[in-house]
Amino acid sequence: MGSTLVCMIALSLICMACFEYPKAMRSPVLLIIMLFILICFGAGGTQGQTRRIPDDEMAALRDIAQQLGKTDWNLSLKECDENGNWHTPVMNGLYNSTVNCTCLGDGCHISAIYLTGQGLPGVLPKSIANLSYLTILDLNGNFLSGSIPPEWTSTKLEFLSLESNMFDGAVPVELGNLVKLQYFNLNSNNLTGELPMELLNNLTNLQEVRLSSNNFTGKLPSFQSWEQLQILELEASGFEGPIPSNISLPSNLIELRIMDLNGGGPSDFPPLQGMTKMQKLMLRSCNISASIPGYLGNFLALRELDLTYNRLEGNIPNLEAATKLQSIYLTRNFLTGPIPTWITSRDSTYSTDLSYNNFSEVVDDATTICNKDTLNLFRSFSNGNNLDFAKCLKDAPCKENRSSVHINCGGGEVTIGKTTYEADESPGNAAEFVHDQVSYWGFSSTGRVWDNKTTEYIAKNVSVLSMTNSQLYTRARLSPLSLTYYGRCLANGIYTVTLHFAEIIFRDNASYQSLGRRLFDIYIQDKLAWKDFDIEAAAKGVDKEKVLTLTNVAVTNHIIEIRFYWAGKGTRSIPTRGTYGILISAISVVFSKLSSV
Repeated sequence: MGSTLVCMIALSLICMACFEYPKAMRSPVLLIIMLFILICFGAGGTQGQTRRIPDDEMAALRDIAQQLGKTDWNLSLKECDENGNWHTPVMNGLYNSTVNCTCLGDGCHISAIYLTGQGLPGVLPKSIANLSYLTILDLNGNFLSGSIPPEWTSTKLEFLSLESNMFDGAVPVELGNLVKLQYFNLNSNNLTGELPMELLNNLTNLQEVRLSSNNFTGKLPSFQSWEQLQILELEASGFEGPIPSNISLPSNLIELRIMDLNGGGPSDFPPLQGMTKMQKLMLRSCNISASIPGYLGNFLALRELDLTYNRLEGNIPNLEAATKLQSIYLTRNFLTGPIPTWITSRDSTYSTDLSYNNFSEVVDDATTICNKDTLNLFRSFSNGNNLDFAKCLKDAPCKENRSSVHINCGGGEVTIGKTTYEADESPGNAAEFVHDQVSYWGFSSTGRVWDNKTTEYIAKNVSVLSMTNSQLYTRARLSPLSLTYYGRCLANGIYTVTLHFAEIIFRDNASYQSLGRRLFDIYIQDKLAWKDFDIEAAAKGVDKEKVLTLTNVAVTNHIIEIRFYWAGKGTRSIPTRGTYGILISAISVVFSKLSSV
């Protein structure tokens, strides 16, 4: 109606002006008027008619809204561009409520649905199959549950994301018919069963696949048919190891993440020689028993290398030619030999974590190495004192045997009753060994968030905390991979270890921020004490304290170690992508009695 009125006004002005022209020039002007009429009332009228969404698609959309629990759509409007609440801009990093159309001669067809970060409480509607023009479906960050409908295979989906929901059951074999699918994301759900061979054999156009944080079963596939694949993410997916020797990955792969494979024996390093376009390579906790291949030095695009928590042996090869390799994580392996000078001589723009290995003595100046906050050599050497205090703390010997350690992780000094928790305000780094000459404790921090440009290592509360001793919980130390606190100069004997936690990042309101799940493992004196510890679940809510206590912890060499490890479980994109890992508020270690041994 608005465009018609504009045309009528413009036409009136042209007609008025027409009579001012000489008679000889009026014919061309009249021709212009006729063309203008055709444009305004012909093409314009046709355009207005083709904006209408067909009735069958509107009926499907009504059912979709009902099944998902989407209550704020105005479904009485049937033209694609007049329904303003279908085009809500992206907010807070994840929230998006958008319906897009593709308009053809027979009308406007629904081609994309983005409903992310809304906490929708429903199930996946079968009626998605009735949107035959739909190519994009993004339902990331909701409360959706149930199974994935096999009926969807009649669509032309190219982009499908169901990340961060509560879907269970197996992936339908019928999804193998979505042959146009390019992006497939099932991260952070409760899906089970084996990945259907139909997906592995038929979806040859896949470019990005994310299946992390699920409970799939069966052996890790070889992916031989996914020839267009560029990104493959399988962190804590549930698949069984070992990595198959015949694994077939495309040469144009730029990002590969395989982490925390279940069971299976040791495996060789997978054959990746031809993947010289690789930018990010993670093979973490995959039970790889081999040496690091030297051909990784030919990966000139490689920026991130994570081979932590394996059984890698031998020397570190020369990877100096890979000049873009900013981060190297080789934590907790069995690497030997000298630490190469190409590593120790790198400046602070590079991060290298070699903690928990069996290297021989360092030839470089120990003071220079110990003062690098981007080179972590905590427990890196094969000498008798594997904590290496003789090197990095040679000027701070134990003058007395202490009976306690109290740390306010990530926060300032706090006194609770008669106990003072020491400040722990180091900003943190991707590969850092903190060894203060004054304190009798420190920490080793490993890892950075691959999905963000920056990584935070200290969390701050986002709401007022009301628990007792809230001073301990307003700040907490974060780590996206591994974090070890150590106390030294302790009297040998039996100790009680108390760990303080509070989930101060996730929310428990009605928004998508309440969907976050954080799980990690806790080791004390290198023994697993808690597996898949979930702060929010244990505390029965966010912003609530949870205190874990372990008695009868033996200290035999004047040192205690408390290690936290994130095995890839839980969510990773709530409230923003890259939110995951370890969170610890405070630590207390107190002598209880002498050992009887």
